Amino acid sequence: MKPESKDFLEKPKQAQGKCLMSRRKFLLSSGAATATVMVVINAGTPMAKEVPGVIATYPRKFITNLSKLKDDKPIDFSYPDKGAYAESIIVKLGVEAGGGIGPQRDVVAFNNYCTHQGGNLAGTYKGDTKSMGACPLHLSTYDLTRHGILISGQAYQSLPQILLELESDKIYAVGVFGLIYGRYDNLQG
Repeated sequence: MKPESKDFLEKPKQAQGKCLMSRRKFLLSSGAATATVMVVINAGTPMAKEVPGVIATYPRKFITNLSKLKDDKPIDFSYPDKGAYAESIIVKLGVEAGGGIGPQRDVVAFNNYCTHQGGNLAGTYKGDTKSMGACPLHLSTYDLTRHGILISGQAYQSLPQILLELESDKIYAVGVFGLIYGRYDNLQG
């Protein structure tokens, strides 16, 4: 076509190769297809361990007596099982803490392994700062008064906090808030 011709200025006819789907229809249908595929892929993924008809829960485990805890003197225990990376500490901080139990809400428990690369934090509790760490691998340090949030270092997740329950003077572990390092889920076995 020559630029001077009248046909050049007219809109081209779309008889050939006309798109039957608008941009909106394309986006909606591709979004629906993606959602369907994701549901099908995740259908076989175990979200919780199941016993026929019952979703598995964390075990309720006796840890110690409240009266036996002394400020800034951690006690070691394993939870939720005796498997890899299950070692934890319970400590009476002497100051109120997130998730704390007891009259002063100062008794907390945490898993002993760094969330970055699984460095063992056993023996790194510091009473003056109410923290755990520094991790021997990359120096991550965690604040135990604030749900084990990262203070410094390479980690990007808080330290897994063991959920506690107080029944008269007895302290029980009843769950874990966060994923224990090295595990696909906390309830292995």
